[in-house]
Amino acid sequence: MSMTRRQLIQAGFSVAAPMAFDMSYAQETPWPTVPVKVVVPFTAGGASDVLTRRLAERLQSRLGQSWTVENRTGAGGNIGMEAVKNAAPDGHTICSATIGTLSINQFLFAKMPYDPVADFAYVSTIWENCNVFVVPVSNPSRSVTEFLDWARRKPQGVSFGSAGVGTTPHLAGEMFRHRMGLTAVHIPFRGAAQSMPALMAGETDFAIDNIASYMPLIKTGKVKVLAITANNRWPTLPDIPTMAEAGIKDFIITSWGAFVMPRATPAGIVNRLSAAIAQIAQDPAVKEQFLAAGALAVHSTPRETEMFAERERVKWKEVIRIAGVQMQ
Repeated sequence: MSMTRRQLIQAGFSVAAPMAFDMSYAQETPWPTVPVKVVVPFTAGGASDVLTRRLAERLQSRLGQSWTVENRTGAGGNIGMEAVKNAAPDGHTICSATIGTLSINQFLFAKMPYDPVADFAYVSTIWENCNVFVVPVSNPSRSVTEFLDWARRKPQGVSFGSAGVGTTPHLAGEMFRHRMGLTAVHIPFRGAAQSMPALMAGETDFAIDNIASYMPLIKTGKVKVLAITANNRWPTLPDIPTMAEAGIKDFIITSWGAFVMPRATPAGIVNRLSAAIAQIAQDPAVKEQFLAAGALAVHSTPRETEMFAERERVKWKEVIRIAGVQMQ
């Protein structure tokens, strides 16, 4: 998928060459000087974990020292984020944060152990993917508009599933229901291992879920995909329209990851890491690796990353208000 400069800027990602950083200052900073730990606030084997490990391998080769990935799970990612917040701000502890931990959780949880704005130095975005609008194979709809016609004829309305309350698939379904004026009930499951079979069996009527999770089911014809929620068509699904092309305007939902460090980390270290990520993200081999895992390799300057996360907060705060969701 090729993106224009304007589209990249609108998405919040950097199109500047790595030389845009203050490299003279970054190169003067002696770092890393000891092994680096990258905390993933989620379980091993998930998209965030897999992509972080691939990036860590490249960073180790480029910057030196050993880079290890540690999974610190719990509370929707809050435990791992808190651990990094409290780490020494010397550049040797990094968090592989996500849309949830940086732009959603503060509106979901009544109490937060960290402030996503005040407690971290933003480094760079690292990956991006989108959601797919999927229905059971048995559903007669061939497009999103046909699905809406079908759903509105259901006297009791329809249902949509997700991997749990407060997840982006849950919130995406709520956004769709609200904007389309659709009678739809959310059915939360305990993870994708339950929500995906339910959709295949027709126990739920649709899902707006992570493309990486559903790609195997799409490829084997076990679910039907009607649209994607990205700005542009997805490289591995070139024949599937975007939501805009399907007639649903302004329905862009992306999941993403970003590296952050403890707030007081020196700017020279932050800039050096951000510049290294920018260089790695432009490597064709890395792009292929990330795409195989269902994501795009992306990068941004520290300031762009911070501004992007803030724009995402504005959007998701409103969605959570509409959904009326709050976690304890």
